[in-house]
Amino acid sequence: MEKKILAKVGQKEITNLDVQGAIQGLDPYQAQQFQTEEGQKYVLDDLVNQELLYMYAKDNKIDQDEEFRTEMKRVEENLLKQYVINKILTSIQLTEEEKRAFFDAQKQSFSKPETASAKHILVDNEEKANDILGKINAGEVSFENAAKEHSTCPSKDNGGDLGTFGRGQMVPEFEDAVFNMNNGEVSGPVKTQFGYHLIKLENKNESSIPEYDEVAEQVERTLLFQKQGEVYQQKLNEVKEKYPNAVEYMNK
Repeated sequence: MEKKILAKVGQKEITNLDVQGAIQGLDPYQAQQFQTEEGQKYVLDDLVNQELLYMYAKDNKIDQDEEFRTEMKRVEENLLKQYVINKILTSIQLTEEEKRAFFDAQKQSFSKPETASAKHILVDNEEKANDILGKINAGEVSFENAAKEHSTCPSKDNGGDLGTFGRGQMVPEFEDAVFNMNNGEVSGPVKTQFGYHLIKLENKNESSIPEYDEVAEQVERTLLFQKQGEVYQQKLNEVKEKYPNAVEYMNK
């Protein structure tokens, strides 16, 4: 975007880039409201007003007020603390060799969990479940149509489809049954706190360790976080050694 001066307040120039920067600093919903010509004019006027107030504050030496100087000192201290922390953390550079070595040593932590895709039919009594199962096994009705007709679970609208899930996402009795089934198998009834389930296992994926390239970004984030913690603690230890008598805890 070409820079264009939109207003001058004293010696201060306000450009279209200043206006866009102010708009982009807003949350996305608000920013959208100010992208119109009228909205940008409003933002420009606001920036002009801020500069006028700044001129007023300087001319009246408000920046020399004790309260202002105290506040500025507090802001400077907090900013410096955050700046030095960021400087410590951003000093870390990871090599490709380090990342690959970390992955090789920690492969299990990046493994893909065991998952299953299944459908079910939920009814309130075992006799009804067995009756439906018999009809499915006899070929009188498909599992999906039986689910639509008899299941009390909202998944019935999708033929009982529960999608893909991992261990720990279903109640134990249901989970144990699913992960001990073979692909395409229909099993049940399985009793849980919700009732009696007939289960059809669509697909089961065993836990597996991915290739490095599949999780390279995750490896980098994990290793970087770990090294940042180590470097931060190391710097803290150095600082504490440098100022051994600086800290005094007061007994309450």
